[in-house]
Amino acid sequence: MKAIQVHRAGGPEVLELTDLPKPHPGPGQVLVKVEAVGLNFADILYVAGEYLVRTRYPTIPGMEFAGVIEALGEGVEGLHPGQRVAALGGSGAFAEYALVPARSVLPVPAQMSAAEAAAFPVSYFTAYFALATQARARPGEWVLLQAAAGALGTASIQVAKVLGLRVIALASSEEKLALCQGLGAEVALLNTQGVVDAVKNATEGKGVDILMEVVGGEGFAQSLKMLAYRGRLLVIGSASRQMAQMYPVSLMKGNQSVIGVWLTPFLSDPAEMQAATAFLMPLVASGQIRPVVGQRFKLEEAAEAFRFVLSRKNTGKVILEP
Repeated sequence: MKAIQVHRAGGPEVLELTDLPKPHPGPGQVLVKVEAVGLNFADILYVAGEYLVRTRYPTIPGMEFAGVIEALGEGVEGLHPGQRVAALGGSGAFAEYALVPARSVLPVPAQMSAAEAAAFPVSYFTAYFALATQARARPGEWVLLQAAAGALGTASIQVAKVLGLRVIALASSEEKLALCQGLGAEVALLNTQGVVDAVKNATEGKGVDILMEVVGGEGFAQSLKMLAYRGRLLVIGSASRQMAQMYPVSLMKGNQSVIGVWLTPFLSDPAEMQAATAFLMPLVASGQIRPVVGQRFKLEEAAEAFRFVLSRKNTGKVILEP
């Protein structure tokens, strides 16, 4: 089978197209013929050896994908060959076939395309756990979303609206802001030097109750300035790949919180996953939430796809197709 393999840490240049034996499912595993792969910034960090888990080389990247079940390992129940699914496998999706634990597989509604299914798991489960679980969002609260036209941003707008939140979307172009407004953002702002004042004006001087921080670096201090009294800043990523500085005592005056959000530990928590799935899947089935699919690349164009994401030009989820 064709696969993208990585033998050393680096950027797009270390992605190698190669031929590998087709895998076979072991006990509790599912073999899926991959139709579409969702490219996440976490994949770029994983290849670079900068992710939250250690990268062991050689490796096949790709944590999120959709396809058709080809074979089941011993002991797998409730799934069948020929069934279209989405999956969160941690790695291994940049290939024509991928092995995943059966517990990591989600049945896909018939109306979802393979690309939409591949764009769903990481962004929407992260959005749910960030807003509903970690931030304990309440209807009527203001939430600010950085990089709001990206995969997580567009998912978070939709989840936030279902939760009854008021959304402020930050993005880098008027075209991206229009996309955010079309998804339901009440306020859409260019991420410019005057954004702190603009956010305060939009919230009648109070600031936002929840801020989803994905940039990090020097902008982290600016994010803290936009929080309301008892505001919660959710740390979900660091696209700047720079260290952020914070003086914890500064949180005391406003009784504010800084909260980490990482999807991976939730995947091993059956109760939390059940709650998230019960919330999200009916919304998918009804069409109330729908992944935004962005640029598509062939599997052999994985390096180009990495460069495209790093250029910050993408909207929605960038997709690879074997």
